[in-house]
Amino acid sequence: MATFRLEIITPDRVVLDAEVRSVRLPGALGSFGVLPNHARLVSELTVGAIHVTHENGDVEQVATAEGLVRVADNRVTVLADAAERAEEIDIERVQAAIERAKAHLAEAGAGGYEEAREALRRAMTRLEVARTKEE
Repeated sequence: MATFRLEIITPDRVVLDAEVRSVRLPGALGSFGVLPNHARLVSELTVGAIHVTHENGDVEQVATAEGLVRVADNRVTVLADAAERAEEIDIERVQAAIERAKAHLAEAGAGGYEEAREALRRAMTRLEVARTKEE
């Protein structure tokens, strides 16, 4: 089966660099998939889970914050503000972050509402991805 190179990079590190069969990304205008020989594309990413099908058929998810993706010449490069593979996520820390975000959301005035909502969304995505390692 045909594959392509997927790189997920944050300012701190390379989170994933692998040959994959497919990837589904959380685009700013909706989720979209990439297969081998995909047309060139640059898109904004939003908070969400990147679904990866590896060359050997294994499937994994990577939690990501905002960023950009570039697709060209059988290479997908994700540049994200933050990204974590399921096995890297500490569920207890995520649950604490969810509680902090909920409290901040309850207290947030007009100026802090969006920030609190995005923090909650990021934490919920991380929890969802972390739970995939338990399956």
